[in-house]
Amino acid sequence: MDLFEYQARDLFESYGVPVLPGLTADTPEEARAAAEKLGGTVVVKAQVKVGGRGKAGGVKVVHNADDAYTAAEAILGLDIKGHVVKRVMIAAGARIAQEFYFSVLLDRANRSYLSLTSVEGGMEIEILAVERPEALARIEVDPIEGIDLEKAKAIAIAAKFPAELVDKVAPVIVKLYDVYTGEDATLVEVNPLVLTEDGDIVALDGKVTLDENAGFRHANHA
Repeated sequence: MDLFEYQARDLFESYGVPVLPGLTADTPEEARAAAEKLGGTVVVKAQVKVGGRGKAGGVKVVHNADDAYTAAEAILGLDIKGHVVKRVMIAAGARIAQEFYFSVLLDRANRSYLSLTSVEGGMEIEILAVERPEALARIEVDPIEGIDLEKAKAIAIAAKFPAELVDKVAPVIVKLYDVYTGEDATLVEVNPLVLTEDGDIVALDGKVTLDENAGFRHANHA
């Protein structure tokens, strides 16, 4: 079961993963109110369980509440790859210095977990894997040993994170792995994971897929 982005954001927050404030809106009026509450620059993002929202016009950066209303009006009802937008998330804006990619997923073939990490975030990972496979670090994760701080640092180093960022990124990787195991997920993906101009590591856009066979343990996500 795929979660909506806002559900992933809330889940990340509950596990201590650094995220930006975000509110949902089902109408342009609610979007305006959410933007007023957050203040400043916000991003209005279509909530659909499919990629390519930006190219389809489902993501708009706005600088005031009235523009958030206009953006939500344009996005709500939009058809993105067969998914009609019924809800938007109003997310606080971020001053981004660098974009990275991180995911941990179930590797059924090898009966283990796999971490995919790159310092080239923001673009679709499928494209990166084909066009620049050397930019994607593939690290096997033993389900019994998991990802502790030492393993997280090894993942960051393998992905060629700058030395000064390894100690900043590693604790976030550990927390994202906690989400993965704690929620019986088959995928936890952050694209992009960003370094802000203030020097913070933030999960800007998350995707979480839960194992439907474990759904009875997580009825609150239904």
